[in-house]
Amino acid sequence: MDLSVMFFGADDGASDHVTAYQDVLDIAREADELGYAAVWVPERHFQSVGRIFPNPVVLGAALAAVTRRIGIRAGSVVVPLHHPVRIAEDWAVVDNISRGRVGLCAATGWHSTDFVLAPERYEDRRAYTTETIGLLRRLWAGEGIELPDGTGKPVTVCPQPRPVSTGLPLWMVSSGSTATWETAGRLRTGVLAATTGETPQSLAEKIGLYREAYAAAPPQPNTPERGTVTLMAHAHVGTDAAEARRRASAPLRSYLRSHVLQMGSSRSADGVRRSGMTEDEIAVMTEFAMRRYLNWGALVGSPETCRDFLAELRALGCDEVACFVDFGLPRQDILSSLRLLAEIGKEAS
Repeated sequence: MDLSVMFFGADDGASDHVTAYQDVLDIAREADELGYAAVWVPERHFQSVGRIFPNPVVLGAALAAVTRRIGIRAGSVVVPLHHPVRIAEDWAVVDNISRGRVGLCAATGWHSTDFVLAPERYEDRRAYTTETIGLLRRLWAGEGIELPDGTGKPVTVCPQPRPVSTGLPLWMVSSGSTATWETAGRLRTGVLAATTGETPQSLAEKIGLYREAYAAAPPQPNTPERGTVTLMAHAHVGTDAAEARRRASAPLRSYLRSHVLQMGSSRSADGVRRSGMTEDEIAVMTEFAMRRYLNWGALVGSPETCRDFLAELRALGCDEVACFVDFGLPRQDILSSLRLLAEIGKEAS
């Protein structure tokens, strides 16, 4: 089982973002030296969760330039917010800088405010994303596409530059929907999901459905025979389990609160807000999520407890764990944890 590094941090807007970006680059360099499989950076807009990640291709280019072997992955690209030709061209640049280390996770997007960038695609965002997967594969392979030019006349264009990789490694992000797992299987992409809110039983069921759909789907060029299940988990390993949990508790609670607030701020297609929670309700929901997550799903503890948890995920059918590291811990704690995790990962591989 592979280990990778996921960035998805939240802040209040008052943080030093110059330092935050430098931390991302430094942590990625360390992960590269330690042998992690990949580094993931998301696409987020206008929210405290993921505040410094509005464009993964820009940061991906920087990461490609300062690393040697680690995979550079978008975790994720919100497909309905972009023209597919631009996705293919932009990431082909990163693929060239990295000499073939790019991978993309396609997301439908969900927060209504994000769609100020493409309001016409909010209602059909799921169908649009599914339809675009095949087109992205063809564009990456060098096929042209006919589009209207500035005068309205059709013209065939072929994305440039050509990527180094013959095929584009693709994932789909799932926020918990079983249907997304089955769709990813039918499209023969990987799945990027989170352990948050899941149980061993629910994950086993979804992974099983994904494997069945993937095996039954028609082959796609340059895709593996067996799909990749990547699970994201907040990660902090210390020499002592109790101490690791103590260090992680406050930043994890703060992060989960930011996530709860974000969930309540989106509007549905009819303009109705999803939630109008009071402060007390937010606190109760945050504490519930915190206790449940520390009980099962977080990669927080000693080398022994984390080794056991990784073994459990592997037994469930997980191929890769994306270790979410930037949820509020100091940089040195993150680096120390990554070194311990790398040793555990060598045993798990």
